[in-house]
Amino acid sequence: MEGEQHYDKKYAQKSLLIFAAFIIIVMYIETMIISSLPSIAKQFDVNAANVSLVLSMYIVAGVALSPIVGKLADIYGKKKVLIRVLAIYSISVALTGFAPNFTSLVILRAFQGIGLTVFPLAISLIQEQFPRDKVPQALGIVGAMFGAGMSIGLPIGSFVSNTYGWQITYFTAVPFVLLFSILIGLFIKESRHMQPDAKVDYIGSIGLAVFLGSLVFALSEGATFGWGSNAIILLFAFAILVFALLIPYEKKNADAVLDFNLLKIRNVVAANLIFLAVGIGIFLAYQTFVYQFESPVPTGYGQSIFATGLLMVPFAIMSLIIPPIVGRFLPRFGVKPFYLFGSALTILGFLVAAFAPSILYLVIGAALVGIGLSGLNIPTMNLLVLSVEGRQIGLAASMNSVFGFFGSALGAPIAGVLIAVFGSAAAFQYSYFVAIIMSIIIIVISLFAKEVLGPTAAIKIPDSRVIKEV
Repeated sequence: MEGEQHYDKKYAQKSLLIFAAFIIIVMYIETMIISSLPSIAKQFDVNAANVSLVLSMYIVAGVALSPIVGKLADIYGKKKVLIRVLAIYSISVALTGFAPNFTSLVILRAFQGIGLTVFPLAISLIQEQFPRDKVPQALGIVGAMFGAGMSIGLPIGSFVSNTYGWQITYFTAVPFVLLFSILIGLFIKESRHMQPDAKVDYIGSIGLAVFLGSLVFALSEGATFGWGSNAIILLFAFAILVFALLIPYEKKNADAVLDFNLLKIRNVVAANLIFLAVGIGIFLAYQTFVYQFESPVPTGYGQSIFATGLLMVPFAIMSLIIPPIVGRFLPRFGVKPFYLFGSALTILGFLVAAFAPSILYLVIGAALVGIGLSGLNIPTMNLLVLSVEGRQIGLAASMNSVFGFFGSALGAPIAGVLIAVFGSAAAFQYSYFVAIIMSIIIIVISLFAKEVLGPTAAIKIPDSRVIKEV
């Protein structure tokens, strides 16, 4: 049982404001480049599958670093580790703007992947400050900031890229990262939950990255080398071998990245699988929508980088509006109704996009997808953090990030492969159909989860925290 804790409302709101604003900046950085993918492919003479590495290798690095950073945060303190992460992130963001060729761009994006580790750290620090009944609303605000960052990054980033070149977008972001590094250092308190005796599973983290990196690289380069080529077959085989060796190692490791004790909890498994499916859907949507908007007529709609950024704004705005609404009503209705709601709208949106007779319908489809996907994230965060003990939240959040990143790393190359192989409007349809399958899987998984909120809640948070407002 954890000791009595106090709810410092003023500090909790201040920390939420700082982290929410910071997440906007990080999401701005990570979405400002999306509408430039076709232009980057043309500049460096690579295809749609190859250019997906700009998104996916960033995530592969995040997969490797998130468990390491998460465990170091448990040992030394989340704030202390977060400040150091931000220093590395600032440098990598600045250097990315100087990338002289495609290889260096992909390598620098991989270094930039450390930025993904800020999300579980920020969520853990925020969650510690609020009582159980206020966690959904706090996480709803955090989820909205992902949409806010996209709403800013897509139009502004695309305007800067269209006018001055995609490299300049990175230079515009560095001062903001430095500013929030200072704010976090000055105003955020250190975490209450620390495990100084914990050990870092470096082998497990690197093994996961090697497995995912091999898989992503094989998917991205298959169209170039040939799917039946020895190089691609060996890459797939190597990925399977690494994963096969990793499972027994992780089961024996008390400090494993993939904690099989946590994976015995039904809701943890459900949250991880749902995040994986959502990750595939989001990044598949990013790449497919952008390519369909920018591909020449009649394959696509022949839009400019800036126009594409504007056309994607409804998708982003829905991701801004929906999470706070979901967070507000989660305690009343529970998480399961929102899984059905979000998945149904996502399916509808991808169906509209798949059979869109005009660009207007494609924008409408993207907006519906934005509503659906953003309506899935907040229930999943709550399903996870309200199903484990307080001391387990950091590890559970890090592992959940691994699954989400895994899905995101697969989403972009899957879309890239379909576009590169088929090279026609049919490729876009196939991408949307894959995303629909992911949404159906989410509905099925959610049926097996135990409700944690609302009138039909089946479980209560395992620890007995007493949080009083002061």
